[in-house]
This record gives sequence, C-alpha cells and structure tokens, in this order.
Amino acid sequence: MKLNARELREIPEEEIDKEFLEQERNPLYFILENIYDTYNIGGIFRLADALKVKKIYLCGETEIPPNPRIKKASIGTYKVVPWEYKKTAEEAIVEVQQQGVRVYAVEQDTTSVEYTKEAYQFPVALLMGNETYGVLPETLQKVDQIVEIPMWGINKSLNVIVSTAIVSYHIVTSTT
Repeated sequence: MKLNARELREIPEEEIDKEFLEQERNPLYFILENIYDTYNIGGIFRLADALKVKKIYLCGETEIPPNPRIKKASIGTYKVVPWEYKKTAEEAIVEVQQQGVRVYAVEQDTTSVEYTKEAYQFPVALLMGNETYGVLPETLQKVDQIVEIPMWGINKSLNVIVSTAIVSYHIVTSTT
C-alpha cells in the first residue's frame, strides 16, 4: 500500500491496515535524545517510514505524537512507524543492545570515525542528539561506536534530519 501525503494525513489510525504495520522492516532503529524541534521529529518519522525503520525511540525532552506539529511535519507517518517514549536515551540503548543491536551515536567527538569508514552490520541503532548541544556526554559513553559526518565549512553541524538521512541511507544501502 502506498499513500500520498493527503491520504496519510487523513486516514484514521484505527483504519491503518494491520498488515501494513506488521510487514517486515529494516533492522534499523532511531533513538532521539532531547530533540526539541517538533518539525525535526516529524521529519524523522517521514524518513523512518521511507526506510522502513523498525522503531523510533523518543527520549528525554523529545515531544511525542499526537503533537500537532509532529502530526503536520510527519504527514501522518507517525501512525505507521512503530515508536516508543523512554525517559532517557540510556533506557532505549540498553533495551536494543540486549537484543543484539549495535548502537552508533552520530556526533562529533575525539573518538569518532567518519561514518563511511565503519563496516555496519544489521541490526543497527542510530542515536541522534539535541539540535544545539548534541548527544549528552554520559549517553555517548553507553554506545558501541561514535560516527560523524565530515564538515568542511564554517558551520559545525547539519540539521538532525539531514544527518539522520545521510547516515541511515548509507547504512541501508551498504549493509547486507
């Protein structure tokens, strides 16, 4: 089933085809830590739908659906992408690691490696941090690896949706 933006916005949650919700998904998870901009959260739901992400964890200060701006920016994809709220990103990390998922923080750090240099194998989780200060230092200590996107200009970082898209599409297209 493919729906356009209008159809996704207008379809009631109770009418979402159970078969669609239960179809096989890529073994890729997004863990969002303290993402403040609800439009970023909604955009990440759209990205997660495009990639058939297994689950999104919304953690800490991150707003959750049915926030009106998340609903608008997600064009309704929050209805079809599995998600869960956790009080901290660490709780989500522990949960997925116990399932054998390797967790990568996308962050600039002295110990990070360029995201294209890592040999990813499913299942994988991407931890994305706050738009201003990134992933909390104590959370970085819980991940398996830190990867970063090279930045050659004056600006230190990319928008969280853009960063998530770059790394996740790379993982999906390069992982077997």
